[in-house]
Amino acid sequence: MNRGQFELGPLFNMESWFQLFYCKILKMNSEDIMITFILNGNKVSAPAELKLIDYLRDEARLTSVKNGCAKGTCGACIVLIDGKNVRACTKKIKDIENKNVVTVEGLNETEQKIYSEAFAKAGAVQCGFCIPGMVMSAKALIDHNPEPTSVDVKKAIKNNLCRCTGYVKIEKAILMAAEAFRKDVDIKLDEEAKVGSRMSRIDAVDKTLGRAMYPDDYYMEGMLYGKALRSKYPRAKVISINTSKAKKLKGVHAVLTAEDVPANNYQGYIFRDWPTMIAPGEETRYVGDAIAIVAAETREILNKALSLIEVEYEELKPITNVHDALKEDAYKIHEKGNVLSNTYVKRGDPDSAIANSKYVVTKTYKTMPIDHAFMEPESAIAFYKEDVLTLYVSSQHIHHDHEEISYILGLPKDKVHVISAYVGGGFGGKEDLTVQHHAALLTYYTKRPVKVTFSREESLLVHPKRHAMETEITTACDEDGKITALKARVLADTGAYASLGSVVLERACTHLCGPYRIPNIELDGYAIYTNNPPAGAFRGFGVPQTTFGSETNINILAEKVGLDKWKFRYKNAAKPGDSLPTGQICDETTAAIEVIKASKEEYYKYLSSKEYYVGIGLAMKNTGCGVGTVDTGRCNLEIKGGKVILETSAQCIGQGLGTVMVQICGETTGIPLKLIERCAPDTDITPDSGATTASRQTLITGEATRRASLKLKEALKYKSLNELEGEIFKGEFTAVTDRLTSKKEHPKQHESYGYAVQLVVLDKEGRVCKVFVAQDVGTAINPTNIEGQIEGGVVMGLGFALTEKFETENGYVKSKFGTIGLWRSTEIPDIQYKLIEKKLGKLAYGAKGVGEIVLIPTISAAADAYYELDGKRRFNLPLQNTFYNRK
Repeated sequence: MNRGQFELGPLFNMESWFQLFYCKILKMNSEDIMITFILNGNKVSAPAELKLIDYLRDEARLTSVKNGCAKGTCGACIVLIDGKNVRACTKKIKDIENKNVVTVEGLNETEQKIYSEAFAKAGAVQCGFCIPGMVMSAKALIDHNPEPTSVDVKKAIKNNLCRCTGYVKIEKAILMAAEAFRKDVDIKLDEEAKVGSRMSRIDAVDKTLGRAMYPDDYYMEGMLYGKALRSKYPRAKVISINTSKAKKLKGVHAVLTAEDVPANNYQGYIFRDWPTMIAPGEETRYVGDAIAIVAAETREILNKALSLIEVEYEELKPITNVHDALKEDAYKIHEKGNVLSNTYVKRGDPDSAIANSKYVVTKTYKTMPIDHAFMEPESAIAFYKEDVLTLYVSSQHIHHDHEEISYILGLPKDKVHVISAYVGGGFGGKEDLTVQHHAALLTYYTKRPVKVTFSREESLLVHPKRHAMETEITTACDEDGKITALKARVLADTGAYASLGSVVLERACTHLCGPYRIPNIELDGYAIYTNNPPAGAFRGFGVPQTTFGSETNINILAEKVGLDKWKFRYKNAAKPGDSLPTGQICDETTAAIEVIKASKEEYYKYLSSKEYYVGIGLAMKNTGCGVGTVDTGRCNLEIKGGKVILETSAQCIGQGLGTVMVQICGETTGIPLKLIERCAPDTDITPDSGATTASRQTLITGEATRRASLKLKEALKYKSLNELEGEIFKGEFTAVTDRLTSKKEHPKQHESYGYAVQLVVLDKEGRVCKVFVAQDVGTAINPTNIEGQIEGGVVMGLGFALTEKFETENGYVKSKFGTIGLWRSTEIPDIQYKLIEKKLGKLAYGAKGVGEIVLIPTISAAADAYYELDGKRRFNLPLQNTFYNRK
């Protein structure tokens, strides 16, 4: 080596080496380096490498900043940094040195008042989990643009996801707030607790200002963090589990496996086929199976401990489609076999009717699984209160949680106590146990508070999805277009465990025929186990999948007959006194004809247009569990401190149920809103009112509330509210129905049904520009709530039809939260509606549930609209070759 090379090389490399050394030292000590910034007007310091969201939540305890995904996708953690809306989960403390950070808690008194009142007045708050982030995006907009347009608002919140509202009322709220700031005016809230009033939701202000506590918002002294080690394979035999290294790790307080379950390892909503953990010698059934659970002092120690657990597997070939599962030589995923349940209904002689019909259509339809994508990932915190194991949960049925946790632990019922925190959305996805039992087990052993909160990745991996279904449907009619028969075979992929798959299948079959007069039917459905993630309850409960097919068949028949699709539906729709296809006689509340009529003007306006393309869909959905299931609602009214405390375990998951119960109580008793309070569901206090599912709570528990209120009203004739201190007035209502297998000529399978027509309108590019909804609601207890349910449901339906998918490959989950196809504010079409109030007698003042039906007709209407656009029939979801999906 010559001298020149020697001198130049080391001199150049010395500088590079010094920079590298300095960077390594800096990185090595980064946890010790403190960065100063301004938080809500106060100077604070935090470690440089810490994520901003972790500091705000875990250290500053500013829990308005929600952790919905930790990947910058959902926007629930948005804060202002130097006036700009920024996702706190994407920033480290080192990125914000000397900068000004503002959260909802840091808004001044005027801002908090205006934003909370605007969001409450507009009906912009449903589950509420996304709302503080929405408020911060709104503030960033309004501070820089005091007079925004609708387009400005849509763009401002495009990074904020909302699964509940469809964004419509959030946009309205932001425009309302901007006007209040400009004009310095008060926003007056409707505080009349009466049926039919637009009373603001009782929880809207707390949710808007971030004061509402979801399970992950609770912090307790000595609290540990819990998490499960999940299966490496969709199907594998677990040979051994070695936890010794994890147990030795400092800061670890428990490492549990199936052998540590005190009483019963298997649990489930209907069938107890789902293991709390997989034991050595057992097979895993999907990649979400828990192998072991750990409790540790920090998340970092927790993740390290999980990585130290050694599991020996014998990998086995999984079954990932229903056809393979049905083969004679297929291995049994469960001891009983691979068929969870069969639904079979036959009335009349469909084969003869089809043979003698003028027109017959037979098509096969395929729909995919999708994720509920509620904004709040699953979370529970367990702790001991004296000698009672207590939990805060986010659940659709706390009494089910209580039952199953007691069963798993072998504890007497009075030694387990479950309290509902706020629920950040559910849509059916929070009926099963996911985190509750693991938190309970870890607290049972450690005697310390333990919080188990899913990451978004775990949520996608573990909880049940919408059933993928394959449905073959044959529909026939005579030469005049009168439907004569329908036959269908439904194969539903229920995944690894039963969840609510059997009843989802039942509803998918019994509603497949729609609200039509069809004298001859044969429905044969199977819920089938595979090694895919489980499938369970999801808004619509199987009906969106099969109605997509049956309504498309209707459209094809109409074309064959030469009738337009509106006239074909009008001709065949069931009326009061007619028999539904499964045998129930239509009562006076049947509103199929009314919703069809309500859509007529809009349908023909767009049908004759050369600029737009319109599709139509008609559907019905049960209100209440029905089919012989015990379906009871309960409500207690306790007089305490001169107020009425409304006690029911009927869970509000964003639909506004608590507000509805208060309105029914106020309407019945005449007591003003300021004297009525709702108690959070609590297994020690509030009576079991069943799950929030099946569009049942407004009717079933609403009627129980009315009955309790009638008793209080009678008592108030003789005593004042103060004189009734300590008394409890109880109401109960049970809907009595017949089983699907009933031999009655005309069984009553459901207490009531709701009906809806939707029109989906496309522009020339194939973009959805408008959705029109004619919705049967019975009685609109709160019109604002119902409108919000319609708007949110329509957007969810459009997602199912056009963009959403939950992808797996050989049993492994491939989807990420940012790729599952959720709609954002800038994509939302104009949504218009007519509410049809055909009252359901005295029960709950005639109200019907609307939460599920509002997305059922959307899918078939969208498919029909694209047929009008390009003449191509589409039989699979998401719909192919559209503006949204060019495949």
